[in-house]
Amino acid sequence: MAEGEISTAAVLVIGDEILSGRTKDRNIGYIADRLTDAGIDLKEVRIVSDVRADIVDALNALRARYTYVFTTGGIGPTHDDITADSVAAAFDVPIDVDERAVKTMLERYEKADLTEARLRMARIPQGAELIANPVSKAPGFHIGNVFVMAGVPAIMQAMMDDVVPHLKGGQTMHLQSIEAGMGEGAVAQPLSALQDAFPDVSIGSYPYQRDGKFHTSLVLRSRDTVRLDEAARQLHTILADIRNGKPD
Repeated sequence: MAEGEISTAAVLVIGDEILSGRTKDRNIGYIADRLTDAGIDLKEVRIVSDVRADIVDALNALRARYTYVFTTGGIGPTHDDITADSVAAAFDVPIDVDERAVKTMLERYEKADLTEARLRMARIPQGAELIANPVSKAPGFHIGNVFVMAGVPAIMQAMMDDVVPHLKGGQTMHLQSIEAGMGEGAVAQPLSALQDAFPDVSIGSYPYQRDGKFHTSLVLRSRDTVRLDEAARQLHTILADIRNGKPD
């Protein structure tokens, strides 16, 4: 990655249980927070079912587009846990039980307890490196720019904490949040002009209702704190002018 280039990322959530609503995703927000802290821009999230062709297609599209791809789900012991095989197919490499993974799992299981089902969690694509799992010992792995992690939140979080220090990040994204004190429609036009004047500051508008009234939370993000402060200052002036009935 060239100096000054911003690292980008995507998350691929794998599992019929997410798409059916039986399981509510609790991983995306954690990943987003960790990446933001590391100065990496999360650009896309996809959710796919437990279908090998769909996983392969999504993974190949994302890994070609972004610096990093993080997958969650589908690396357990059951027949529908096909993520590892799908990743191997996407990279066109063999997959088999990895003795490094077996050794790690033996820290938790007796050798006699490493059943055929549990050994599915030790199947790692050729050329991949392991991601530590201090919670249940069955590892994740990374190959190329793809990091394959569990879907169970506590395990995924532990894996993500192991991964992040090894990523190439950048300058941290700074944030300021401003309550508009009015509905989104009242501020939309001047907000658009402000965004044009500050292309290096991301300005988001988030309307909500409270006590039967419309409100708007305005969130400004930038890696340049000077520009961020100036944009926020101008936004406060704009909001004050609107409240005082001044023309744009």
